[in-house]
Amino acid sequence: MNPPAISRRHLLHTAIAGVAGTPAVLRAEDSPKGTSFHEDARDLPLVTDVDVIVCGAGPAGIAAAITAARAGAKVRVFEWRGCLGGVWTAGLLGYLLDFDKPGFNQELLKRLDERDMRRGTSKGSICYEPEGMKLLLEELFVEAGVKFQLHTRVSAAYREGKRLTTIVTESKSGRQAWRAPVFIDTTGDGDLGALAGCAFEFGESDSCPCQPMSLNALLVCKDAASLASYIHGSDPSKADGLAKDALLAEIQRTGHFPSYSKPTLWQVRDNLLLVMMNHQYGVPCFDAAKITEATVQARAEMHKIVNGLRKLGGPWEGLQIAATAEQIGVRDGRRIKGRYVVNKEDVIAGARYDDAVVRATFSVDIHALSAEHNKTAAYHNAGIKTKPYDIPLRALIAKDVDGLMMAGRNISGDFIAHASYRVTGNSVAMGEAAGVTAALAALSKRLPHEVPWSEGSAKLAQIRKPV
Repeated sequence: MNPPAISRRHLLHTAIAGVAGTPAVLRAEDSPKGTSFHEDARDLPLVTDVDVIVCGAGPAGIAAAITAARAGAKVRVFEWRGCLGGVWTAGLLGYLLDFDKPGFNQELLKRLDERDMRRGTSKGSICYEPEGMKLLLEELFVEAGVKFQLHTRVSAAYREGKRLTTIVTESKSGRQAWRAPVFIDTTGDGDLGALAGCAFEFGESDSCPCQPMSLNALLVCKDAASLASYIHGSDPSKADGLAKDALLAEIQRTGHFPSYSKPTLWQVRDNLLLVMMNHQYGVPCFDAAKITEATVQARAEMHKIVNGLRKLGGPWEGLQIAATAEQIGVRDGRRIKGRYVVNKEDVIAGARYDDAVVRATFSVDIHALSAEHNKTAAYHNAGIKTKPYDIPLRALIAKDVDGLMMAGRNISGDFIAHASYRVTGNSVAMGEAAGVTAALAALSKRLPHEVPWSEGSAKLAQIRKPV
């Protein structure tokens, strides 16, 4: 007798939720009430050889570490993935937004151009090669003298009074302790700030709803030229909207309506394409079990769509997935409370500040918060027309913990402002500001909030590479 057929949905539910009351992936709420496990205290090896420790080597962390090192500080970076670059590389973002900023943004574009690793001429939005970016960032770190360790996650943070003094990491080397005068949280999700005891906000409200996650992928096709009407341009144009609509129509021809109703293809090089065409809704960045489930579901949908397109034949003949991203892309993470909260009014009014570290110009970009919303609008701007606005240094300095800075999408801001400044061109500029401020603070035995931005901006102008 043949066993009953088991659907993929049932199989996934069993793997994530467990069977017979035994979960395969344990969530906090799965633990029986009133039970705990005591872990014995132990002494850890302690390293105190740098001035600035950066946790997270995504776009903001890259800029923070290199800038701090160029400002004269000894810098160490911890990254939990197997490469530098975060969403640029492990996340296969493939597209840089709001990159028309001075400093490291332009230096990076120049380096990409020298290696023929980007498409188009626009500085506002850039297609690039994720694999080549990995090597470039490693070479930049070595050139700047930055010490970095991959496959290493920050797991604990300790303070003396209000000041953060020590972090603990987990890796194949076990638990290790590290001390420095200044720390920078560039984890994207605000992991270090949360571990250090900072207050934070998340999503539109405390219980979510939050912007969806997306899993990108690299595709290989037979002839990219034959897919030109479906490919988003490297230089923005009105035709890009038509390309998204045309791709959606093709996916619907396979019998599937995608969880992201503005699916987008980019050309990386020759017949290598990059695609974003899925949403995973209501997933908190700090719930490992839900992120696991979201990743598995997103990968399944990606394969379903690509297999369906290939069966259509014609220009889709031979289409296949070369790689899905190592990490699902997170739009909404913790926003660590700082000494200023960038807010909706700043975006509407085009705020100006004396301690401005970057002028953000990207629109408010709120992706659908549910599958139902996605059917009518994949994203919206909440009715807000963005005026170029300043992000002040104060929003990069933790309010509750001294000696801690933030850069990237986990800075201090509200839900609306975050939907604008979270793109990586702004993250890079914030990373530069955090890096130079941290270096000046550490080298002069001050705290970051004691360093005026006039001093930081002058130093930044001095150390920036000519482009």
